[in-house]
Amino acid sequence: MLDALIVFSFVLAGAGIGFYSVDLLPERILQQVTNLEGLSAVTAGFGALVGTVLGIAMQTSYQRLERQIRELSPEQLLTRAVGLVLGLLVADLMLVPLFLLPIPGEVSFLKPMTAVLGSVLFAVSGMNLADTHGRSLLRLINPNSVESMLIAEGTLKPTTSKILDTSCIIDGRIEGLLETGFLEGQILVPQFVLQELQQVADASNDQKRVRGRRGLDVLNRVRESYPNRVLISSEDYDDLPGVDAKLVRLAQELNAVLLTNDYNLNKVASFQSVNVLNINDLAQAIRPAYLPGDDIDLKIMKEGKEPAQGVGYLNDGTMVVVEEGRDYIGEELEVVVTGSLQTSAGRMIFARPKTSMVTS
Repeated sequence: MLDALIVFSFVLAGAGIGFYSVDLLPERILQQVTNLEGLSAVTAGFGALVGTVLGIAMQTSYQRLERQIRELSPEQLLTRAVGLVLGLLVADLMLVPLFLLPIPGEVSFLKPMTAVLGSVLFAVSGMNLADTHGRSLLRLINPNSVESMLIAEGTLKPTTSKILDTSCIIDGRIEGLLETGFLEGQILVPQFVLQELQQVADASNDQKRVRGRRGLDVLNRVRESYPNRVLISSEDYDDLPGVDAKLVRLAQELNAVLLTNDYNLNKVASFQSVNVLNINDLAQAIRPAYLPGDDIDLKIMKEGKEPAQGVGYLNDGTMVVVEEGRDYIGEELEVVVTGSLQTSAGRMIFARPKTSMVTS
């Protein structure tokens, strides 16, 4: 019903504008027209046709907007509404002095045009800020909520935004982390990180070019899957030379967490009191801990250094040295862990075929 009403309104408005637009023609042209009523009917029909096209376009846009609004959570709807109102209020306060300026009549159109553009700019900026700091706005609106009370007591930590660096995007594991739901809050991608990623994708070196393009593909997939969480930050710092320094400054200003795989950036950011999440550290922390007596299904890949040894690898790259495993190269078998050793190159696990353990 509403869709039909939208189209009908545009058709009626187009027909009315077309009908009365005849009166705007110059007097000399009107004097040459013998049938003004027929001309008005033609212009009304043309206006109705244009109104139909515009009405269908508006109906399609309205349906798309309605679907997007239905997909938003109540929290996002509330924060965006508050951001919109605050943005329009700031725009009104900022634009009031504009109407007091003595602008000549020839350019008087500048006042309403600037007012409209300024209102749109501040409204969009307010909604973007609301997306980034939505929980903070909700706590301001309802300071007596359970969440606000727990945060005030220090029992609950507020969810902070995460800033992605180039190495984390190219690595690609951020996509899996978001799918699991372990990563909370908004995901910010700074504009200068996108520029660096584009430079890597356009590099003359084939390996760098492949890595850069893979990072762009990962970023596009993530943004398509989580359009309300992944945001592009336009903040830039011309006074800082490198991307790493800009990332640290942005994380400090937003009180955000830096998500990276870069060891040196991790150390520099931590030294400047910036919270860092390193995906490599996370991967090391969640590796399964195998104890003596645990069973592992393993494929023997090659010979070991000692006689009769075979070597296989776990999914995380951990080397497993299998005693009496040389005869099983290329085969999959069940082995029993006998011990492990932590070296500077990583962890090494020792095992024996389960069949030999049973025989002995």
